[in-house]
Amino acid sequence: MTAAAPPPVIVLVRPQLGENIGKAARAMLNFGLTEMRLVAPRDGWPNPDAGPASAGADIVLAGATVFETLAEAVADCTTIYATTVRKRGVTKPVLTPEAAARDVHANTGRSAYVFGPERSGLETDDVALAHTIVTVPINPEFGSLNLAQAVILLAYEWSKQLPTQAEGGAALASPPEVPLDPPAPHGELEELIGHLVRDLDQSGYFFPPERRDATLRTLRTTLTKTGWSHNDIRMMHGIIVALGRGKKMQ
Repeated sequence: MTAAAPPPVIVLVRPQLGENIGKAARAMLNFGLTEMRLVAPRDGWPNPDAGPASAGADIVLAGATVFETLAEAVADCTTIYATTVRKRGVTKPVLTPEAAARDVHANTGRSAYVFGPERSGLETDDVALAHTIVTVPINPEFGSLNLAQAVILLAYEWSKQLPTQAEGGAALASPPEVPLDPPAPHGELEELIGHLVRDLDQSGYFFPPERRDATLRTLRTTLTKTGWSHNDIRMMHGIIVALGRGKKMQ
């Protein structure tokens, strides 16, 4: 059996804001990636702004390692992917995030996804060090992704290639479904409609009078389109009562 490829490391080159590092960590952990490497972060490391922005991705931030150069950060990696929207004159194979994810899973060595500074992206020398460029197909009139968005795109595509639990893997799971409240008996809805119609009559809503029946049919059609639950109907009764009470106080 072929050994599974190790998860890719996420390398942030000269990141500028601790908040963005935290958001990138959050994006990583959402899809099962935990190894972050920082190259010359502008404000040093650790950064107090990273923790709150990570929304609890402490395991990623606690394990983050700092390097002076990109070459040092990826020295143990066999395949390096530079994420950039521009080729910057460097001739490299270009892959989409999906194709890069397949490539990562097919390699037995350690891979690295490399991201540039928030404002300018990777420099030409950074891209030259990589083996492959990863480019996201994007609106040509607005090709701006923030750092966490770029990280989450690549992390998500990598996670999609994980083996399922049936295949012996630990694939990520969708959030558990929350059951909806069962629909209320129709009699409760009729009581709500009656309550609403009484208050509408008192307020003079049905005008002109000859349109009353047609308006009532439209109202009933609208209210019976939705699957009202018992709690929904109770809430609507409360709203109608409150509106009537407020009108009397004026």
